[in-house]
Amino acid sequence: MASTSQQQQQAARAAQKAADAAEKRERLKRALPATVELLQSRQADRIDDHDIDAYVDLNWLEWHGGGLRLTITGRNVCAQSAATAVA
Repeated sequence: MASTSQQQQQAARAAQKAADAAEKRERLKRALPATVELLQSRQADRIDDHDIDAYVDLNWLEWHGGGLRLTITGRNVCAQSAATAVA
């Protein structure tokens, strides 16, 4: 059985991992409108590969016919970001 110290370390690592994931998601959310602009101007090569993978994992972008496109979820995230920016 794990000691209290080990349990605390595991809990701290889990909390840090969750915080890192939330920070990454927020960064991606802020960058999504610019990413969409790059897609619309056919400059997807300027989007970081890791960000593309993360957007696909979040279901904000999807591969379609060899290209990337915004999903309905991605459109909603963009709309929420725009509403937040205006407020």
